[in-house]
Amino acid sequence: MHSIYHKQIKKIEKQEQKLLKPVSNGIISKKLAPLTAKIETKIPPKLKETLQQAFFQGFHLVFSKGDRILEKTYNKRKIQAHYDVNNYTIEKLGPKKHLKQIDKQSKQSRRVNTSISIIEGAGLGLLGLGLPDIPLFIGMLLKTIYEIALSYGFDYESEEEKIYILTLISGALLRGEQQQKYDGELEEIAAYINWELPLKRELEGVMKTTSNHLSEVMLLGKYIQGLPIVGVYGGVLNFKLMNQISRYARLKYKKRYIQNKC
Repeated sequence: MHSIYHKQIKKIEKQEQKLLKPVSNGIISKKLAPLTAKIETKIPPKLKETLQQAFFQGFHLVFSKGDRILEKTYNKRKIQAHYDVNNYTIEKLGPKKHLKQIDKQSKQSRRVNTSISIIEGAGLGLLGLGLPDIPLFIGMLLKTIYEIALSYGFDYESEEEKIYILTLISGALLRGEQQQKYDGELEEIAAYINWELPLKRELEGVMKTTSNHLSEVMLLGKYIQGLPIVGVYGGVLNFKLMNQISRYARLKYKKRYIQNKC
């Protein structure tokens, strides 16, 4: 039984290595580079600071008051019940075939929420709105991660798990050495949570760091999204980031689940 779990871990680690490799720019990205550079020169200097604050306030709002509201948009008990049944089946019959049932639940959450994100992002962009959709984006993003976490048997209510989630978002957004650094930190946080050791991180500080990373990645997209018609790009950006983060979340939570079985 343990050999099967170890094989699963090795499989996930190969997927991690592929994910953490630097990705070269494609032809489309190269053609858009001059246009992107031109738009960046027109972005007001204070917009980045405004975005950072907007993301920080969005995280603070959801973490302090929004979890219960988000839970009205999905059936938490049902997801937990599915996990209990799937986990029991895995323990009795082994993971070789039945681990796919847990994966299926987490994939379903990702597909639904990424589809909604492109609709709300593009819709607000066409109306000429940029910043007002940030709380909606954060709510949808956290909803997606919450559902994935529940699918693998992890609750998100503790401060430690929220720190894990924020670090996960940063790890999914960054590239190169920075991404590898945050991936290592994520592994460390998971181990500390598993061993019930106190984390050497404060939730508010991690919220600020993740908000900074989000603002850097979305700066161009949110600026364009503030322009009528061109704002459809904002919806594409929302979809891309939601898909990127949720894929990473599935990988990390699945790894934690299997590690707990070893």
